[in-house]
This record gives sequence, structure tokens and C-alpha cells, in this order.
Amino acid sequence: MGRSPLDWLLLGPPGLAVAAALLLLVLCLRARRTRRPGEPPLIQGWLPYIGVALKLKKNPLGLLKTLQTRHGDTFTLRLAGKYITFILDPFQFQSVMKNHKQLNFHKFTNILLMKVFSINSLATNDGLNDKLHLCYPRLQGRFLDTLMENMIENLKQVFEPQLLKTINWVVAEMFTFSHSLIFELTFITLYGNFPADDRKKIITELRDDFLKFDDKFPYLVTDIPNELLGNVKSIRRRLIKHLTSESFLKTQGKSEIVKMRQDILEKDYALEDTEIGAHHLGFLWASVANTAPTMFWALYYLLQHPEVMAVLRDEIDHLLQSTGHQKGSGFSIHLTREQLDSLIYLESSILEVLRLCSFSSIIRFVQEDVTLHSATQDYCLRKGDFVTVFPPSLHLDPEVFEAPEEYRFDRFVEDGKIKTTFFKRGKKLRYYLLPFGFGTTMCPGRFLAVIEIKVLLIALLTYFDLEIIDKPHIELSFSRFLFGVQHPDCDVLFRYKVKSSS
Repeated sequence: MGRSPLDWLLLGPPGLAVAAALLLLVLCLRARRTRRPGEPPLIQGWLPYIGVALKLKKNPLGLLKTLQTRHGDTFTLRLAGKYITFILDPFQFQSVMKNHKQLNFHKFTNILLMKVFSINSLATNDGLNDKLHLCYPRLQGRFLDTLMENMIENLKQVFEPQLLKTINWVVAEMFTFSHSLIFELTFITLYGNFPADDRKKIITELRDDFLKFDDKFPYLVTDIPNELLGNVKSIRRRLIKHLTSESFLKTQGKSEIVKMRQDILEKDYALEDTEIGAHHLGFLWASVANTAPTMFWALYYLLQHPEVMAVLRDEIDHLLQSTGHQKGSGFSIHLTREQLDSLIYLESSILEVLRLCSFSSIIRFVQEDVTLHSATQDYCLRKGDFVTVFPPSLHLDPEVFEAPEEYRFDRFVEDGKIKTTFFKRGKKLRYYLLPFGFGTTMCPGRFLAVIEIKVLLIALLTYFDLEIIDKPHIELSFSRFLFGVQHPDCDVLFRYKVKSSS
């Protein structure tokens, strides 16, 4: 017997399409969750799994500002299968830090370390985590002084062979130039020097692979399988191999923190275990990935504002003259950390760049149901969700920073000192600038990163003429939204040459 029209409708292509659509609708409805009493406003979007992720990527600040106006300073978004509660009120930031047992930092970072760097052991080995954290004081105090001294000496090695011979104008792409300087200077300061004959070749290979790997970072932190991200796995393997090679182990002048980390890792792993290299890659990435774009933006804004560059040059010249610095044919800058800290306008210009360009968020994993208490309203957070303190809402708040969208190099200067007093709703803010996080989980390398940018800017402004060639309208790319200093959406051409008077 032939099929009736009804059979064809139910079992043929139209029926199957309708059944598939109904099944998808059921799955979507089941996947949507209901807001419980006491929880923040819930914005799920209409797309299954994705939620409002596409809207957030298209216009992150615009969307969050709209939601803040509509729902208040605390709300939960569905983003790529995860529920993330955003906290925008700076007076409520402290409540996240107080609930460190229920709101876990290490759970979140361990997930990232597995996804991005293939570091798996920290998720189950709390002892190793604790031992590695004991290394961080070697980025402070007298260890930081030694790192700075070595960095300045290494800068001489980076500058003299080529840069200080550029008597004619050289055209370069600013982001590539900045990243190259930061990568080489950071690597040899932390990990030591390769033999002179091999150094340039090895550093170049490492840097090229690092750039390719870092370019995939925004995708590595998602749930997208590595197999769909091109050759990222082979690049990561190559970097890890470099960082466990015999030539790497024999570098001269390793920093104290790297030597201590190496000793700890060799006791917890077999020497041939590639995860040692994965740890080195994670540490190198943390040392470079945000410092390089910060250097770019600091240099970009200076070249866009020649009057600011003149002020900084004057401040630097006065300091160098007071220390008896004599300009010669080579690199001869020697400064202490105290002298570096006296360059108030230089530091303020870097803080202003971090305010404008850092979109780091402070993310915690909700380990158990918890209530956040505040002066205005309490909110319940659900186990398995994430919560994020979102500092850019503070950094770009016109009540805290006048004309927050403008670059003002002296915004953080007051009475000849770094300004630390800012207000909102008539109350002094405990937190006003948070590019490095807060509390016990603040970035341990923050002091070294700022020193590195200061030292590089001092060298460039002291020894070189610098000019921007084209002035395109560049913006933040937001490809790393929630994860650090944003890259520019395009590179910028500039030119440099050694000052004729040097």
C-alpha cells in the first residue's frame, strides 16, 4: 500500500524537519533555568547554549552599561553554556574577597591551565600549587631589585647590537616592535641567556611560535576542541619542547624565581615529563601576554601626544642628569628602583593606559550556594556558576574619573605624588584601579611588569627620535574581553632613529 498524504507529512522530510525543530525547542526549554528567589536578575538570551555571548562580543561595554541601567549593579548572564554573575558596584568588590572559601580562585585557574597550557596536575595536586606559590616573593623586595638590575643590563644587550646603530629612520609596526622588545627582554631576564652564537635564532623561533600560540588564546579558553583551532597543538608542543631542551636547561643567568620553580618541578615530575615545559610556558605567557600590549598602548599614546612625550622626556632628563648620567655612543643607563619610582608623570601615564585598555576581570568559581551581603541588597549565588568583579565598569565611570574615555597622562598625579584618592557617591574608594586583580590573588609579577615598561620607555625616549607615520583610528579589539589588556584592532606604523645628539 502507498503512503497517505498524512504519512508523508509525518514521516517525510517536512515531518522530520518539524520533529527536529520540536526536539530542539524542548532541549532549549529544558536547558533554560529559572531564577530562584534572592538570585540576581538573569539574562539568558534566546540562543541555546550561546546565550548573550555574541551580543557581548559585539559591544561589551554598551551591553553591560545597558544591563546595568536596566537591572542594577549585579546580574547574571548566560555565556557559552556558563552562568556568570557580574558585579559592577566597587563597594561590593570586597564581599567577593571575603567569601574566598565559597568563591574559589584556584578552581577557575586550574581549568584555564589545563585548557590553554596542558597543565593537568594542579587540579589534583594542591601541594604542588602551594609550593609554586612560595616562589612569588622572589618577584619582590631585594629579588625585584636584582631583577631590575639584570633587566637594565640585558636591555643594553638588546639595544646595542642593532637599535643604537639606526642613524637613519627605520619604519616599523608598533605592536610587533613592542612585543618583540618585551618578549626578548622578559625571556633573558627570567630564563637567562643562550650562547651568543645561537641566541638570536632561538629567541626569534620562540617569539614567533609564542605569537602564534598567543593569537589562539581567546579560543583556547573556551570549550572549542583544540582540533578545530588549526595547528595550535603542534605549536604548543614545539614551545614546550623548546622550554625543556638541553640548550634551555643550560642558559646562563636564570632568575632566582625560575631556578626555584625548576627545582620544585623536578622534584614533582620525572625529568623527561613534558609538563615541566608546560609550566614554563604558562609562566612565560603570564610574564609577556599583558605586558606587551601595555607597552604598545603606552608608546602609542605618547606618539599621539607629542606634548606629553616632551613632559616625560624632561622628567627623565632631569633624573638622569641628577644621577650623573653621561650620554655616549652606547647604552649607559643605571637606575635604582627608588629613582625609577620618582618619575611620577611616567608612572601616571602607564596607570592611565592600564585604566583605558585593561579589561581583566576577577573571576571566581562558586563552590557552594552562597549569599553576598552588601549595604544595598543581598544576592544568592548558585553552586557551579562563576562570579566576576568587573573593574572596567569602575575605570570608565565618569563619577570616578572625569571624561573617562579621554587619555590624560597626569590623571594619577596630585601635589607631586601619585594620586590614590578617588570617590564615588561621596565615599572614598578602597579600589579605584584594578588591572592586576586584588587581595592574595593579585598578579605577583605586577611590579616587574611596570618596571619593564618604565625602563623601555626611558631608553626609547632618551636615545631615540620617535614619530608616528599614520594616524588611523584604532580601537580595542576586545578579542580578550575579561582576560587582560586588549590588543589594538590593527597595527600602527611609526619610525625611529638614534638621536643625533646622543
